Amino acid sequence: MLDDRDRAILAQLQADAGMGIGAIAEKVHLSVSACSRRIQRLEDEGYIARRVAILDRARIGLPTTVFALIRTAHHADDWIETFRRVIADIPEIVEVHRLTGTYDYILKIVLPSVEHYDVVYKTIVRRISLFEVTASISMETLKSGEALPVAYAR
Repeated sequence: MLDDRDRAILAQLQADAGMGIGAIAEKVHLSVSACSRRIQRLEDEGYIARRVAILDRARIGLPTTVFALIRTAHHADDWIETFRRVIADIPEIVEVHRLTGTYDYILKIVLPSVEHYDVVYKTIVRRISLFEVTASISMETLKSGEALPVAYAR
């Protein structure tokens, strides 16, 4: 069971996983050793899946985001497994969700330019059969982030 301090620690780590334990401890009003033990427990219990650095996409040359919506006529396990392998092999595809509704999948693709989408598109369709692909270019990011609302953590 998590308490408010655990949730505060999770929020601090989501904001900056590189923050020192001393700084986190001060922000959540704990001693450094108590804070360190809590962080270790949160990792051991799986609340913290991993710590990563979030790169500045424009700075590393990937300012463009394209969302591709995919419909397929295939839903067998072998097709899905092949699809998983195809998308795993393309580093520009950073997120994929299986959907309800008209489309089966949505892909978030980060690119150096809009024109590079054609390279990714051709890589996909050469390796797997798709019924329909439609893409939308993100014009502006209004909200972005990996941080989860910690109020729901139990």
